[in-house]
Amino acid sequence: MNIYETVQKHGFRFSKKFGQNFIGDDNLLDAIVSDAGIASSDVVVEIGAGAGTLTRRIAAAAKKVVTFEIDKALSPILAETLEGCRNVEVIFDDIMKWSAAQIEEKAGGCFKVVANLPYYITTPVLFRLLECKKLWSATVMVQKEVAERICACENTPEYGSLSVAVQLVASASVKRTVKRTCFTPPPNVDSAIVRIDRESRYQYDVRVMDKLVRSAFAMRRKTLVNNLIGAMGMTRASAENLLERAGLSPMTRGEAVSVDKFVALAEIICAGDKS
Repeated sequence: MNIYETVQKHGFRFSKKFGQNFIGDDNLLDAIVSDAGIASSDVVVEIGAGAGTLTRRIAAAAKKVVTFEIDKALSPILAETLEGCRNVEVIFDDIMKWSAAQIEEKAGGCFKVVANLPYYITTPVLFRLLECKKLWSATVMVQKEVAERICACENTPEYGSLSVAVQLVASASVKRTVKRTCFTPPPNVDSAIVRIDRESRYQYDVRVMDKLVRSAFAMRRKTLVNNLIGAMGMTRASAENLLERAGLSPMTRGEAVSVDKFVALAEIICAGDKS
């Protein structure tokens, strides 16, 4: 299927507002489906159907596909490219208007995500997906820089709140990098395919952890103690005591705190609240 010819036939114009970069490389489409490990029993949620090329490949492997597309101008193109795909439901709506519970209800239970995510909503979409308890895995095409942030370890420039949020509930790995020339139109940067598999490694208070992680990276140049004082209203003494009990130096910055240590800090905070 020639993407350029298909969209031209329908008079479609690419929208920068929606970050539309469609995949036109057949080998890449097959690679994404392979990386996702889709089985015939899987329900797959796709975010950003685009011209439907990836949607059609997913549908050939999965039990059911629920695909979200924000641009209704793509309706005639999807009607053509998805013709005969009886296991595909296209929803013309913004996925960010849907809560985690609503996404799970639409999927009808446990599900996988496979998507060529529009760059402009990558981070908020990932945070929304992480809220879905019934998400088994997410195999997503993202900006290469974002892929590095997702998989980053502490004490690296890429490590931040997104790294911690993902690694608290899942394991993540970069499956392959993708040149910008694989897209129509080509974006300004290269991409990467990241697979995120849910794991239940930690038990923690979500509210406390969210506040803790946000405060840790609020001002990256500041020490964690100063960020805790500013964002969580702690006194310097209590903030320093918290770090000491977790085995961290008072001079520690957020990017030096491992996921394990964030869990330890959250446990100490919760224990203090209950005492």
